[in-house]
Amino acid sequence: MIQDIAPHKLHNEYDPGKRPGADSKIFVFRDNQSGRGDKELALFLDDEKKCVELPKYCEFSGQKISEENFIYLFSVDDESFFLLENVDEKTLSEIFKGKRYSFCSLRELRNEYYNPKEYIYAAFTANQLAEWYSVTRFCGKCGAENENDKLERARTCPKCGNKIYPRINPAVIIGVTDKETDSIILTKYRVGYGHNALVAGFTEIGETLEECVAREVMEEVGLKVENVRYYKSQPWGIASDILVGFYCDVVGNKEIKMDKGELKYAEWVKREDIVLQPLEYSLTNEMMTVFKEKGYKGTV
Repeated sequence: MIQDIAPHKLHNEYDPGKRPGADSKIFVFRDNQSGRGDKELALFLDDEKKCVELPKYCEFSGQKISEENFIYLFSVDDESFFLLENVDEKTLSEIFKGKRYSFCSLRELRNEYYNPKEYIYAAFTANQLAEWYSVTRFCGKCGAENENDKLERARTCPKCGNKIYPRINPAVIIGVTDKETDSIILTKYRVGYGHNALVAGFTEIGETLEECVAREVMEEVGLKVENVRYYKSQPWGIASDILVGFYCDVVGNKEIKMDKGELKYAEWVKREDIVLQPLEYSLTNEMMTVFKEKGYKGTV
């Protein structure tokens, strides 16, 4: 999965006093210019060698940018990554004029394998933090401009004291199985990602993850399930999610009643007929792979 970067390790401990060194990597995001929802990231993308390079802090010297605009995000091993915040489009154009960096959508980075893999994982994790910093610039209670907390990853309002922490959205990925036929339900979303997927959805306020599994299966494919069992979790910075994978067994009527507003495809598929996603980044694809290789017994 995308977070499997061993032997490298992400260190996400908050360190407000950490300042960028000459070789620190800098994430620069902007809204997608095509009008799509995903962000664009400044980098050098070598399509021939399938590798990426990020700007270094030393490349911003001489620009009219305060050091305070660089926010420490995390480290991978001993390499530090910072976010360039609150810089307008005109200034960004001046910064990158004559340099080989260009803006690439996060969607493009998901289409193929690029190296180093730890940079791709760092990019999607940074996207989650960048979005949070962007939408929490001002206090939602009194409207004052927030400040970065001195002790923890939080935004604090200097006027009313309101404190905001990074948002993480819990969501479930569900392998709905039929042990009698050794089949699993595959889906395709009506809009967005075009490859095979599993039943999935966000956890609502007041429900457990297991209750969310049962509700989402009923809403998307009209089936009842039992024997809900945890598989694995995955941070998914693309949408600020923490994905939690479960397998469960269909009970009673097995006829799928698909939610046509959410899905364009939902069918029972035998393990040998499963078509996997093109990349091994997602928890969804790993769960489909486990079932394809081991069948129902591999999910127990």
